[in-house]
Amino acid sequence: MDSVENAWNKYDESQVEKIMEYNEGYKNYISVCKTERECVRETIRQAEEKGYRDLKKVIEAKESLKAGDKVYYNNMDKALALFVVGEQPLEKGMKILGAHIDSPRIDLKQNPLYEDTEQVLLDTHYYGGIKKYQWVALPLALHGVVVKKDGTKVEIVIGEEEGDPVVGISDLLVHLSREQMEKKASKVIEGEDLNILIGSIPLKDEKKDAVKANIKKLLKEKYGIEEEDFISAEIEAVPAGKARDFGIDKSMVMGYGHDDRVCAYTSYTAMFEIENPDRTCVCLLVDKEEIGSTGATGMESKFFENAVAELMDRLGDYSELKLRRALQNSQMLSSDVSAAFDPNYPSVNEKKNAAYFGKGITFNKFTGSRGKSGSNDANPEYIARLRAAMEKHNVSFQTAELGKVDVGGGGTIAKFMASYNMEVIDCGVPVLNMHAPWEIASKIDIYETMLGYIAFLKEL
Repeated sequence: MDSVENAWNKYDESQVEKIMEYNEGYKNYISVCKTERECVRETIRQAEEKGYRDLKKVIEAKESLKAGDKVYYNNMDKALALFVVGEQPLEKGMKILGAHIDSPRIDLKQNPLYEDTEQVLLDTHYYGGIKKYQWVALPLALHGVVVKKDGTKVEIVIGEEEGDPVVGISDLLVHLSREQMEKKASKVIEGEDLNILIGSIPLKDEKKDAVKANIKKLLKEKYGIEEEDFISAEIEAVPAGKARDFGIDKSMVMGYGHDDRVCAYTSYTAMFEIENPDRTCVCLLVDKEEIGSTGATGMESKFFENAVAELMDRLGDYSELKLRRALQNSQMLSSDVSAAFDPNYPSVNEKKNAAYFGKGITFNKFTGSRGKSGSNDANPEYIARLRAAMEKHNVSFQTAELGKVDVGGGGTIAKFMASYNMEVIDCGVPVLNMHAPWEIASKIDIYETMLGYIAFLKEL
């Protein structure tokens, strides 16, 4: 890795200011976007400011589209595709940046509210791969939506504004934790014990579950919701607070959800730099990657394929065969984070094939485990073209794998897109503390990743 120059060295003082400014935008994005719905809403807001139109409205109005047009396709408010229509027919293929906007967290169960010894708690089920002990004894915020029987949607955000209360999961005090401390880390906190404490004041003159009655009263007064409305709710407990500069030199960002919103942000901001491309450019932001890309809003869904079909139809050039060609002839960067080398834990990496802070955007030819099982293993012809694009645009890049052989492993959305026979490689920002409540990324790597995505969209 010594042969790869630290990317900070490329820039003078005025350019460093630009890098810092770009990261201020990113810090704001992950501070206000802590759920998939919030990510989709904010990305659409920014996209519309850049001239993107709702493809569904274009379809309803039976409008035609042409080269240079910009549209987006919103899938259930939890996944999103942005398109800039290219000069060439869609069957010639697309250039796709694909990231996921879900992150590990704690979800409320459908019947979460209960009282125990005059404390009211919320029952939960964790989402994605987490170290459960990391989620106790820290301030949490509640984000989500409650949908009432009449279809009314109630947005909930508790714990982010100045003066807002926070909630959290208690931990056993050290004075009584001898047996707990002897357990394996995976068993120190059990999944069913991740119960969120939210209140302790009883409602006066209430004889049974008086504290719960008071919480229900507050929910009714502030949000107009009843306990039964939790059945049709989607509420996520996430770390409370904004992303912050990390390090005395302010060279890093600490925030919740770098995995994978750092790649989502760099992808869509790169898309905003593209005008009148040769081939259609796409930014794809999807849900459910952390639990296997399942469901209607995950990459396993046909929503992207359907969106491309609708786009072709509005271009007046749809056929099933042309759709198949469009997908097969495409190239994709599966924009997902990599594990940054941590000098506190060097033994899990093989140094020549690890990702480092300050070395720029990271390409992962393969992830997976147990003999590359489940990995994409991109072909070298594609990688060679990417190398040429990065070098042409002076983008700092590195290559890595996810830990030593038989030590690491992980999945991305790459395999789902590769099933169309398109060329795909994993590519993104190296991150420390991945899947912890607060993750860390280097500002220069974030900036270089955005530049790398622009190079991909212009050159491939």
